Amino acid sequence: MAKKGQVFQSYTEEFKLRAVQCYLEGSMSYQAVADKLGIRSCTQLKTWVRKYRDGEVFDTRKGSGGPMKGRPRTTFSSIEEERDYLKAQVDYLKKRYPNLLKETALVDSKTMKSSKN
Repeated sequence: MAKKGQVFQSYTEEFKLRAVQCYLEGSMSYQAVADKLGIRSCTQLKTWVRKYRDGEVFDTRKGSGGPMKGRPRTTFSSIEEERDYLKAQVDYLKKRYPNLLKETALVDSKTMKSSKN
């Protein structure tokens, strides 16, 4: 998990390709190439080399698969249909949380009393 205030470094695809070629053509270690090019972690360079050898694209970003999938939004063909749907939701919530109305009534009455003073 990222630490508060942490800044992430992003590298261009050309830079990544140059770093991989520098590692593959030379006799330097991952750490030496990373230090030479100013890459913060040699593990990042290892990942780029693996992707290069596997023929994968460098610039794959996490979460670029589009919006999150979830329950599809409910669409209604008429206002009456929407009203019936919302009434059913209210009835369900009243059955599921029977004390909720009583609790909110108590809070409202306490708020009203304190605001009058």
